[in-house]
Amino acid sequence: MKQVLTVFVCLLLSVSGLQAQTKWTTEKANDWYKKQGWVRGSNFQPSTAINQLEMFQAATFDPQTIDKELGWAEGLGLNAMRVYLHHMAWTTDKAGFKNRLGQYLQIANKHGIKTILVFFDDCWNDEYHPGKQPAPKIGIHNSGWVRDPGTMILNHPDSLKVLESYVKDVMTTFKNDDRILLWDLYNEPGNSGYLSKSLPLLKSVFGWARTVNASQPISAGVWNWDKEFTELNTFQEENSDVITYHNYAYIDNHQMRINELRKYNRPLICTEYMARKNGSLFQTIMPMLKRENIGAINWGFVSGKTNTIYAWGSPMPDGKEPELWFHDIFRQDGTPFSKDEVREIKALTGKK
Repeated sequence: MKQVLTVFVCLLLSVSGLQAQTKWTTEKANDWYKKQGWVRGSNFQPSTAINQLEMFQAATFDPQTIDKELGWAEGLGLNAMRVYLHHMAWTTDKAGFKNRLGQYLQIANKHGIKTILVFFDDCWNDEYHPGKQPAPKIGIHNSGWVRDPGTMILNHPDSLKVLESYVKDVMTTFKNDDRILLWDLYNEPGNSGYLSKSLPLLKSVFGWARTVNASQPISAGVWNWDKEFTELNTFQEENSDVITYHNYAYIDNHQMRINELRKYNRPLICTEYMARKNGSLFQTIMPMLKRENIGAINWGFVSGKTNTIYAWGSPMPDGKEPELWFHDIFRQDGTPFSKDEVREIKALTGKK
């Protein structure tokens, strides 16, 4: 009788859609990827927003700038943008936040662009607050970017219930929305010295995401191959439907990482690359990614409040435009940093 009851409950959960989804098979992942065509785009933050909160809070949400700048992306032949969310924008205004996210997706879709949405992030500033965000610090890379959830919540597991509600609510709202390409659950887990302290949240967010049964794949990108990250990397690689990764190095190193990740026989999307000072260039990396049929999402699009034309750890106190930009493609007036780069990108995307 007990066995019969167990089978009945499992069938009931399955029929009602409550049974947690399992990791996609390699066949399902590869079939999905074939339907997308070659994925190419940028990490997108409108030039008028210093961080995730300024992008999505009601007072500073800027659909006009988003529309204009995504129009430039369409003009380059890009078809995907990676966009960061923040739980604080949701906790302070749940309905409004989801409405504005929907507006963003509508604008992107108008320009033929799908979106990779990022939930958590271990990078840059640890403290954050709703409301007015700080002004950029002159000449400093990403001076106002904020982590999510940051040290305070990582140290207080009771707060995880809020994060769980956030992830499940947003994913459930958009679980069948084909304007969303992929859910990127956690950006660079273990960064900022967290290392394995990020593992419990990483495991939790994958568990939460699976219960939603979204139509889109889930992933979390590997980004650091030092031995301290082995446990994190193994979990990310073994639990992602589609393998995503970051690489800001020279082409030889990048190719080596690709060769290592091929063992999973899953689609690959590079969700961060292109740092000119490091020799990670559109002219070399983007053609390689196209040849390898790997998604190519560079960091940065329009130079603005994030100050990502300046390199990590190399502030320019006078705030002058560096001769060699670190990231980004366009100035705020729509002129490119490099016409040669724009020609190369258009040649690769087939845009005249």
